[in-house]
Amino acid sequence: MSDQQPIRHPDRAPGAHMAYAPPQAPAVSDTYRRWAGILVRIAAVIAFLMAAAFVASLVLLVRADADTRNAAYGYLAVVLWAGIVLAIPVLLAVGIPGVVMRRRVRQQGTWPS
Repeated sequence: MSDQQPIRHPDRAPGAHMAYAPPQAPAVSDTYRRWAGILVRIAAVIAFLMAAAFVASLVLLVRADADTRNAAYGYLAVVLWAGIVLAIPVLLAVGIPGVVMRRRVRQQGTWPS
């Protein structure tokens, strides 16, 4: 048999205590707060323009259907629909970050009332 003893494992190194607190997010800056508002406003403007384009396209379709000499209005309505479809990704790309940023600002309680 061997005279060697098994290796003794060291005691646990001091580390986090039993009560763990999650890390706090850094405070938001004035610029961050300003951009949150700007992005939300831009998204609202884009949504309003999309709604106006949809209503205008319906009016153009009604005018195109009323008289065969106004058939070009139907094509213009289709162009407006294409613009609406192309604006959807822009609306999402501006609106989602704006809402997330605004939510973070509100959670930190620094949003002006």
